Amino acid sequence: MIYIGNSIPAVSLQRWLRVVILALVFLGNPTITGAEKFEAISAMIGKNDSILVADPWGQILFAKNKETKLVPASILKLFTSVVALHYLGPDYRFKTEFYLNSESSLKIRGLGDPLLISEVVNEISQYLAAKLSTSEKLKNLVLDNSYFSQPLTIPGITSSSEPYDALNGALCVNFNTVNFKHTANGYVSAEPQTPLLPFAINKIKRSELNEGRIVFSHEDHEITIYAGKLFEYFLKENGIEFTGSVKLGRVNLKTDRLIYRYISRYSLKQIISKLLEHSNNFTTNQLLITSGIEAYGPPGTLEKGVATALHYAETVLKMNGITIFEGSGISRNNRVSAVHMHKILDAFAPYYLLLNRQNNDYFKTGTLYGINTRAGYIQDKDGQLYRYVVMINTPGKSIGRIMRKLKKLLNE
Repeated sequence: MIYIGNSIPAVSLQRWLRVVILALVFLGNPTITGAEKFEAISAMIGKNDSILVADPWGQILFAKNKETKLVPASILKLFTSVVALHYLGPDYRFKTEFYLNSESSLKIRGLGDPLLISEVVNEISQYLAAKLSTSEKLKNLVLDNSYFSQPLTIPGITSSSEPYDALNGALCVNFNTVNFKHTANGYVSAEPQTPLLPFAINKIKRSELNEGRIVFSHEDHEITIYAGKLFEYFLKENGIEFTGSVKLGRVNLKTDRLIYRYISRYSLKQIISKLLEHSNNFTTNQLLITSGIEAYGPPGTLEKGVATALHYAETVLKMNGITIFEGSGISRNNRVSAVHMHKILDAFAPYYLLLNRQNNDYFKTGTLYGINTRAGYIQDKDGQLYRYVVMINTPGKSIGRIMRKLKKLLNE
């Protein structure tokens, strides 16, 4: 939309006239707009690809195959991010709760925090050690992962050892992975802040890998048990001893005594910044599932998360036809059009600084085999944000040349 009179946005007259002229030229063809200016780019967009470029006020300057629903890959994370921002709020912070029961067992209730990393687990353990009496040993360390339904199967996630295949759960540490290497003295942790526990070494030996990462699975509750083992290690390091074992269980909210509620040091905005920087599938689906809990109540399920996202798309973004099976973009069954992504970019615009940046380009990329996508904002000299979406679903085709030409056109 372009305003006139007293409603003209605060941009230079030259910039405003440029937008008007572009708009007049581009309205000529409803299928491929702006063909003259963008002819070289248009030739690079095949039938299985799409592109859309819009000015800061939502006017589409150029588009081809804009209604075609394609595999978005990781640019879908922008959609999941705006869903979480809507339902949870930008200042939302995850929590993890710690209880004592009448038998002096310590219980941990996971509530989906995706950033329970080793440093955080150690800090929590130091606090608990200061709060509890170290002269009296505790019995069991009981792990409650019931806030999310188990097992959680994410379409597109496989049983590989790659971090992008990490599974989701209510109580997880270190993204459900362990980074290790092999030395003359045996296996050691590749991260100084994280001990290499016997529980992990046993899985490493079964993997027959010499270095890299292993990913814990839902088999035999590996995800939750590993979280408990890591808490047990750091609690013992800080003087807390257990006479029993690490095991699964439930918190009884009526009889167990809450002794500590850890509130994450990271706000939702900070979490989104990190997940976009590293394109973290695990974190993204933790946000989707938690959004589903906010909308429909616990326990969290992928189905609730997807339903919440689709409801947001329909009622808030006013768009229909988006198809998602999970929130990270790892599933090849997800389908999104360039028009959908345009609306998502409008919703995400207040948070564009959370994106990766190259000069005046703020962006998110997506990659699967045969798939290359990119969406974001190019900022002009007046600080205005031009939206763009490029989705290439043609195997072997590069997105690089398209982006170089597009940036040149928008920076003229």
